Amino acid sequence: MTNNVNPSVLAMRDTGPTPEAQITRDLVKRGLYVAPALFAVSWIVWGSDGAWSSAYALGVVLCNFMAAAGIVVLTVRISYALMMAATLFGYLLRLAAVAAAVMLVREAAWMNLVALGFTLVIAHLGLLFWEIRYVSVSLAYPGLRPTTKRSTTLSTDRNPKEDVNA
Repeated sequence: MTNNVNPSVLAMRDTGPTPEAQITRDLVKRGLYVAPALFAVSWIVWGSDGAWSSAYALGVVLCNFMAAAGIVVLTVRISYALMMAATLFGYLLRLAAVAAAVMLVREAAWMNLVALGFTLVIAHLGLLFWEIRYVSVSLAYPGLRPTTKRSTTLSTDRNPKEDVNA
């Protein structure tokens, strides 16, 4: 009697590239691009305390995104089941960490809770919605959508009305 050894679904793992890390690096890069404008708006609206609060909140947001990607990247190499459990419970732990980060500084002299709250919400949602435009939804290109180089030269010897593909 032969024993067919099929790997358990719970033991399956992924050793391929990690699009999560690529997406998170891009997301953090975009967060750093927008940081000066965010700090400037916070400075104008809430003063220097608002700018410092906004900087702190943006740091919390970017660390949160990096922790989420790190959890997935580390656990997917072990097993899919561990990745799913770590993602679920990691979300709860990251949510608690964000709450703890706010609680640690809420009484600080430089803290403006309104600026902190607005930055936490706007940065989380804004960066995610901004990144949606650059993420590929194809298994052929997991992660970021490949960039295409478009020709900027115009051809003068061709009539677009005669071109079937135009």
